[in-house]
Amino acid sequence: MLKLRGVSKHFGQTTAIRPLDLEIPAGRTTVLIGPSGCGKSTLLRLMIGLIQPDTGTVSFEDTALTTSNIASLRHRMGYVIQDGGLFPHLTAQENIELMARHLSWDGSRIASRLSELVDLTHFPVDGLERYPVQLSGGQRQRVSLMRALMLDPHVLLLDEPLGSLDPMVRSDLQAELKSIFDTLKKTVVLVTHDMGEAGFFGNQILLLRDGGIVQQGTLAELVTTPSNPFVTRFVNAQRSPLDAFGENAS
Repeated sequence: MLKLRGVSKHFGQTTAIRPLDLEIPAGRTTVLIGPSGCGKSTLLRLMIGLIQPDTGTVSFEDTALTTSNIASLRHRMGYVIQDGGLFPHLTAQENIELMARHLSWDGSRIASRLSELVDLTHFPVDGLERYPVQLSGGQRQRVSLMRALMLDPHVLLLDEPLGSLDPMVRSDLQAELKSIFDTLKKTVVLVTHDMGEAGFFGNQILLLRDGGIVQQGTLAELVTTPSNPFVTRFVNAQRSPLDAFGENAS
């Protein structure tokens, strides 16, 4: 679905992504994880063409992303950012339908697709006419997800979509998102800083550090066969306080 060959990215004197090769398999969920500043969000933005690599190529469905074709290729990509990125002056429905109307979809097609997405995300119909400020954090993320899915994209890219939510809402939405991913069977790339979340969603996990991929595999592989001591330190640092308490208590 996505292929990166020799891709690197710098911002001034800072190396965000060191030259790397990467393939994102179709129909599966790939999770990018790592400490702050490791390059995971930059890598996601390279995949969707929001920024251009300094070296190498990014290809989507065997087509290299270029400045001339990225606008049309993005119609087959859905993108969700941490706080939703909703336009505050538009209602939930207007946010969701924005690109479909921009592409001149007819009204019946828009209405049909909106109805499908409302059912998929369990969004309250009476919330469609509300503005983002009138919605809860979980509802805003559902609207952002519906907007990303409106054009029925081939790949869905999410940058810490649940990071700003309180733990209970986050837990509920994790379960709902997993169900949505399983139902749609789309290619998903998700950025998170939480190893438990990575293991919950990911068919494969990419652990990044200093702009490079340290290890790629399942959560079990990262835990049982770490490629170097950093992997072990990162995994151990993600253990919950309750786990640590339980060990101390015993």
